[in-house]
Amino acid sequence: MKAERLFRAIGLVDEGLIEAAAETPAKKRPVWRRYAAAAACLMVLCGAGAVYLITGGFRGYGASAGGSGINNAGGAADAVTFMSYAGPVLPLTTAEENPGVTAERRTDWDFTPRTDPEGYDSQWGATVTDSYVLRNPTDTDVTLTLLYPIVGGIKDLLSIDPSVTVNGEKAETELVIGDYAGGFGGAGGGDTSTLNLRYPSQWTDYQALLDGGDYRETVTGTQIPADMPVTVYTFTDFEAPTEQYQAATQAVTFTADETRTTVLSYGFEGYGWDERTGEITYSYFVPDGQRRSKTDKKLIVIGTDLTGYTLQGYQDGGCDSGEEIEGVSCTVTRSETTLHETLLTLCREILDTMEENPGYYGWLSEAAEILNPETYCLLAERALEQYGLLSDKPVDRYDSGRLDELMDEVLSVDRVLYLKTEVTVPTGGTAEVTAQYWKAPSFDFACSGSEHRNLQGYDLMTTLDSTLAFTAQTASVTHAENVQITGQNIGFDPENGVTEVKLDPNQPHYYLEIQPVPKETD
Repeated sequence: MKAERLFRAIGLVDEGLIEAAAETPAKKRPVWRRYAAAAACLMVLCGAGAVYLITGGFRGYGASAGGSGINNAGGAADAVTFMSYAGPVLPLTTAEENPGVTAERRTDWDFTPRTDPEGYDSQWGATVTDSYVLRNPTDTDVTLTLLYPIVGGIKDLLSIDPSVTVNGEKAETELVIGDYAGGFGGAGGGDTSTLNLRYPSQWTDYQALLDGGDYRETVTGTQIPADMPVTVYTFTDFEAPTEQYQAATQAVTFTADETRTTVLSYGFEGYGWDERTGEITYSYFVPDGQRRSKTDKKLIVIGTDLTGYTLQGYQDGGCDSGEEIEGVSCTVTRSETTLHETLLTLCREILDTMEENPGYYGWLSEAAEILNPETYCLLAERALEQYGLLSDKPVDRYDSGRLDELMDEVLSVDRVLYLKTEVTVPTGGTAEVTAQYWKAPSFDFACSGSEHRNLQGYDLMTTLDSTLAFTAQTASVTHAENVQITGQNIGFDPENGVTEVKLDPNQPHYYLEIQPVPKETD
């Protein structure tokens, strides 16, 4: 834990109320493992039928680099490194390591303008149609579990409409959700902390993530719920003189042996540790019906229970000595349950809040329309095990046990999402599989001043993490008259009728950069 540290409550706290003391020598924290720790893999299914996916938003970042003009070279040295990276188009794969079939692939980018929710046509992104002909050279029928990978976050699921067809018929698919595709790092300038999310910023990041198949194998494993016992303190029935003190705050203070007790919190804006007394303080702005603060507030104790606590009201979130006030109260309910049941309850309440008050969660609220509480809960548990206080080495971003950011970021971080279905390829015969979805581009932000801010970038991986044996691959563009190709290593030349090009499956990466053609006005 960090000493005397207050969380930032955006829009609620002045900078003067945000404190960060120097780090103090940390006590050895226990490693809280699940009872079924060997089953640490994750497979989450969101039901059958159509699934909606998108990529976009704040992805990877870094200085833009690269040339302009069409580049038909075999490599990708001249490709632009975009500030916001949308991830590559990835090839079809299977759950079977040796499927015994060969594949021919054709990938098309369709640059028909897209109609946005306001009804305007926008030359943003492209519809990707990724088609495969699977051939079975063996003397027996082969039934395969297909996994079609798409890069995106759960929050993006309603923004595009991917589908998979098998032999011309729309297939029922299950959504299998992979783990966070990025990592954590500092703010630069010698900062070696792991406080910030580090999204994949270029195609090689996905190559490193997926190469070798471990990521996919984890996805197709199973996850046991976190059934470890916990003690939960739930805070309700809030009262405070908010007319006099608009930022009236309640603080909960206790002492605990960090080697025997770990505390997770939800709904608390503040946290501090007094190294002199060993007192730990969690605090929250008392809900007043006006402020955008969560009304579900919990302290979840893993290990040895608290021996007691005190409640004290303060004028504001600083919780400074001499600024105590009367009239701040709440009801505290203590219960004993499991971590899984506690998180599941939180997930239900979060998703319900998203549906009832979409403005509170903004773009995250779209996740409530596609994600069920059980899936959300397992993903939150997985994140706690990988990066939070159930990890051997928690990252700085989550090492205080505050669940608020972690559970929001479960919905927002980039992952590889797989559409799962089955196909039977008859002996000596073929099966046709086609995936189609809208693909957001990589880009530089309009306010950045970058010379590439009007460009849109697309990457294609030929064989990355695919179990299929490719005999041929082709790329094509449709409605290329709507765009100008400014960079590529594919070989398209629409002005001279070259809109389809054979690819080399042994070349791992192809890229395409375009900018919209300005529309003529009367």
